[in-house]
Amino acid sequence: VPIGQWVLDTACTAAKKWQDIGLPKIRICVNISARQFHADNFVSTIKNAIEMSKLDPKWLELEITEGMVIENTDSVVTKLNQLKALGVFLSIDDFGTGYSSLAYLKRFPVDNLKIDQSFIRNIHEDHDDSAITDAVIRLGHSLGLTIVGEGVETEEHVKILTEKGCDIFQGYHFCRPIAFDDFVEFQKDQQKNIL
Repeated sequence: VPIGQWVLDTACTAAKKWQDIGLPKIRICVNISARQFHADNFVSTIKNAIEMSKLDPKWLELEITEGMVIENTDSVVTKLNQLKALGVFLSIDDFGTGYSSLAYLKRFPVDNLKIDQSFIRNIHEDHDDSAITDAVIRLGHSLGLTIVGEGVETEEHVKILTEKGCDIFQGYHFCRPIAFDDFVEFQKDQQKNIL
């Protein structure tokens, strides 16, 4: 829990610093552990991180996994609604690898579905991975959700996911993990390329 709190605080502070130095405003995603999420004070810790960093909540995205929300769904729905009321975005991470209950998608106020990289990795040669990915994209879109493809590592992945209608791509094809200062330069270069 303390490490999770440090990650959350650091991410919010970094996102605000990047905005303050003139980088494009981007949503920062933070993976939340089950222990963090189920703590009684979880919503207040999110609120405190936002207030401390002065980050507009719409630029924070919390990623939860299916396994974290399978029990005590009434309590989970209440907590997710409280988070949405703060203005943060919510994503179901690694979708398709846990307890994929379609009832959860209907009840939970989430914004994004993130397709697990295990389905993306061999999408170009595995019919089942391709079919599952296609089904998740169609399902998510029919529910008004944004679909994120995780583990995008090749141009072929990009091409296939684009054809299937995936909204956002995430993975090493675009950038590997980099240090804070290197990220600033990376964003500046990206901005030049767009202009």
